[in-house]
Amino acid sequence: MNSGIHEFLAQDRVIWGKPAAEAVIEEADRRGAKRIFIVTSKTLNRKTEAVEKIRQALGARHVGTFDECREHTPRPSVIACADAVRAASPDLILPFGGGTAIDTVKVALIALAHDLTKPEQLDDYHLRTNPDGTRHMPVVKPPPMRQIVLSTTLSAAEFSNFGGCTDPVRQIKHGYVGREIGAAAVILDPAVTVHTPQWLWLSTAIRAIDHSVEGICSIQASPLIEATSLQALRLFATALPQSLRDPSDMAARLECLQAAWLSGIGILRVPYGASHGIGHSLGAVTGMSHGHTSCIMLPHVMRYNREVTAKQQARIAQALGRQDGDAAAAVAAMIATLGQPTRLRNLKVEKAQFAKIAEGAMENLWVRTNPRPIKGPEDLIGLLEAAY
Repeated sequence: MNSGIHEFLAQDRVIWGKPAAEAVIEEADRRGAKRIFIVTSKTLNRKTEAVEKIRQALGARHVGTFDECREHTPRPSVIACADAVRAASPDLILPFGGGTAIDTVKVALIALAHDLTKPEQLDDYHLRTNPDGTRHMPVVKPPPMRQIVLSTTLSAAEFSNFGGCTDPVRQIKHGYVGREIGAAAVILDPAVTVHTPQWLWLSTAIRAIDHSVEGICSIQASPLIEATSLQALRLFATALPQSLRDPSDMAARLECLQAAWLSGIGILRVPYGASHGIGHSLGAVTGMSHGHTSCIMLPHVMRYNREVTAKQQARIAQALGRQDGDAAAAVAAMIATLGQPTRLRNLKVEKAQFAKIAEGAMENLWVRTNPRPIKGPEDLIGLLEAAY
């Protein structure tokens, strides 16, 4: 008989299908928020009207915008965000974007809670793996305000209290967690996702599929995570290709957002595996997007793990419409159909970088919980070679 525990997020609402500005105002009113600070990307803020529409709807309640978020959430950008929030004194933060904006706010909230003003001070607050394989999770104070998220990608960062942040000096991505650093509420409006570049929309969907696959195959399986993850895969199997065929199909885009929601329920609720762990290090060393790391590494990690996860992978394959149990082939076929990269060399990763990638990945908590044990850097380099 197995045993386990599921800790629910400090998240009270997910709102879907309602116009973004209307939903933001309703949430602000419900929370009594008078001073709202927006965190977003330069592209969304400066090259579209989407953020301005939210600012106009907020009126005098808008107290500032930070649009200097950077991919992989480098420490200096987190501290810059925290400084901007401190100066504006908001009572609610609204990240408008994908995982980069959301994770920037998560880690910035830790910086605000502990009055951190320098990047190196973040060293004391990231997750670690102890020598015996257990997790060291630093105690994080409640932040001075919460965030509500207006989501534009499918990475599902809004559905966890786990944030990734890169130390650009060591080229290592660390994980940060706190009970209330994640979204208190999430708004899913497919209309605002039309500004998301197609490659980002599709590749972050594969990231969400990675959450589902590694959640189902986890060494500490959960019936809730398996159920939500399988439904996420079923939704993606039909809605994602449709969103590629017809980007204006709002129903398909909403189903993709809902699939990402279901896929993200397992983040930090069950241990993931080497696709996530290697992906974090690949991003830190090479700058590759999280979505593309999953596109390239997930099928290879699934093949590596198949001897110990065959039953789980058969259910994954079935959810994706394949009856022969070959889940890796089903995932690889979807990635190829979506026109996403399938090889490290497609994105100009060099073999000379493999040792550095493997070194960083060995420090990742999810490499340590891969279903088929990763015994050392040589196993990781073998996976990188297979993906090259």
